[in-house]
Amino acid sequence: MSTSYPLFSGSIVALITPMDGHGEVDFQTLEKLVNFHIEAGTDAIVSVGTTGESATLSIDENVKVVKKTVEFAKGRIPVIAGAGANATSEAIIMTKLLHDSGVAGCLSVVPYYNKPTQEGMYQHFKAIAECTDLPQLLYNVPGRTGSDMQPETVARLAEISNIVGIKEATGDVSRIQKIKQLAGNEFIVLSGDDATGLQAMQLGAEGVISVTNNLAAKDMAEMCHLARNGKFAEAEVINQRLARLHYDLFLEGNPIPVKWAAYRLGLIPVPNLRLPLTVLSEGAQVKVEEALKIAGLI
Repeated sequence: MSTSYPLFSGSIVALITPMDGHGEVDFQTLEKLVNFHIEAGTDAIVSVGTTGESATLSIDENVKVVKKTVEFAKGRIPVIAGAGANATSEAIIMTKLLHDSGVAGCLSVVPYYNKPTQEGMYQHFKAIAECTDLPQLLYNVPGRTGSDMQPETVARLAEISNIVGIKEATGDVSRIQKIKQLAGNEFIVLSGDDATGLQAMQLGAEGVISVTNNLAAKDMAEMCHLARNGKFAEAEVINQRLARLHYDLFLEGNPIPVKWAAYRLGLIPVPNLRLPLTVLSEGAQVKVEEALKIAGLI
C-alpha cells in the first residue's frame, strides 16, 4: 500500500483468540494465525477486541495476548490492542499496561451496559487519551453496548491530539460522511461492519476492521486495496462472493460462528470458546459451511 495511506487503514482483522481444549489461550496457534495474516497481506491486527473474546479474558490475559501478538508479529504488521471497558478506571489501567508493549495504538469501545450520556462518553474517552501517548481509536457498536456515540461527540473527541479515528460499526454508512464532515478528513474512519464495509469505503472510510478477514484474509486484503485505489467495480466482485459469509458469521453471537469456521478450515485445532459462549449449533454449522463454499474457501 502507498505510504500516503494512514497507519490504520485497509484490511484489518479483528483476530480471534484461539483456545485449547481446557479453555486456555493457545499461544502456539496464535502465532500461526499472526503469520497467516502477514502472508495474506492483511494490513493490521486488532488483538483482543470483541472477536478476540476480550469480555471473558482477565486483564492479565488481555495484556498477555496483546504482547504475544506483538512478539509474534516481529514488526511486520501493526497490532492494535483492544483496551476498552465500561469502567473508565479499568480502561485506563488496561491502556497504561499496554504503554510499552509495542502496539501501534488502542481500540476503546463505548462503555457498555451502564449507558452513559454523550457527555459521559466524551469524558470517558478524554480521560483515557490523557493517560497515554498511544494513538486511540474509538469504537462505536450500539448493538453490543446499548449506547450510540453520536457524530457530534466523535467530532469533539477528534480535537484531542491522540484520538485519531473510530471504528464505526452501526452499519449506517451515512455516518461515515457525517463524521468526516464534522471531525475533518484527517480523522480516520474504519468500518466495523463487514456487510457494508466496501460501501463505507466508497463513502470515505479508510478501511474495514473485519471478522470475515479471519477466514478470507487474501480476499479481504485484495478487496480493500482495490477500494483504496478507487477500483470499486473490481472490489465489488470479491465482496459479492463474500457477501453470504459477511452475514452468516453473525448467525449466532460473534465470535461463535467465525471460530467454528476457522476450525472447519483448519486454522485452529478446536472451535472452543469461553462460557457463556458455546460452540456453533448444528443448524448454523450447515449454513456457515455453505457460505464458506460460496466464498470459495472450501
